[in-house]
Amino acid sequence: MLAQQLTILVTGVCGQMGKYVVGGVLEEADMKLVGAVDPAGRGQPLSEIVPGGPEDIVCSGHLAAALEESQPQIMIDFTTPDVVMDNIQAALNAGVACVVGTTGLSPVDLQVVQRMCAKTDTPCLIAPNFSIGANLMMKFAAEAATNFDYSEIVERHHEKKADAPSGTALITAEKMAEASQRPMREVPTAHEELTGVRGGETAGIHVHSVRMPGYVANQEVVFGDIGEVLKIEHITTGRECFIPGVLLAVRRVLDLQGLVYGLDTIL
Repeated sequence: MLAQQLTILVTGVCGQMGKYVVGGVLEEADMKLVGAVDPAGRGQPLSEIVPGGPEDIVCSGHLAAALEESQPQIMIDFTTPDVVMDNIQAALNAGVACVVGTTGLSPVDLQVVQRMCAKTDTPCLIAPNFSIGANLMMKFAAEAATNFDYSEIVERHHEKKADAPSGTALITAEKMAEASQRPMREVPTAHEELTGVRGGETAGIHVHSVRMPGYVANQEVVFGDIGEVLKIEHITTGRECFIPGVLLAVRRVLDLQGLVYGLDTIL
């Protein structure tokens, strides 16, 4: 093993993103995959779960045991909202830095992670979206929000996404509100035949969520003013787009302090 190689454990390896992450790590000369966790693949050689995966790594169903056995420097987590907090706690308690792409974490969850990072003196980077393009979309939307009074967000994801709205939509709205320092102007509707037809609202911005087969992860931020409409749209055609951001986070996380939220913080 090269001296500079980063040792990595991936959780959620049976999921779509988990498989892409494993493949991405295996292609990098400065990274070494040492562990894989997913209860759905317990006891299976990783080669049976991820094409090209190493046969000598067996998927574990128990994270704490896998952390103790493989002794990674970094855990990459793409799992589900119901287990991610326990995974982060187990990793931080073991002194393992975390790179987390699982969405659905609440502000209270982030406060808890921040305290865990401080207690264990171990860093954690959480990002609602690891796509470079999506992060640029959020940056451009925040800039546009300083010049428009009307805006709405439409996010479209695959039918298996567990949370709605997406973490990307929420953080986009937060960045827009922070940049503009005011809520977007409300467009009243005299009568709504369907409850919630105008979408949810956060930071003074209406958000609409679409869930159906055919989409991966798309988002459109629409701004309107007299005589014009501005659309800032990010379209994802495959989950491969998230891997460069994940690998960037892996290379940077050991140099961070505490909890860092958002890929844009290290771009």
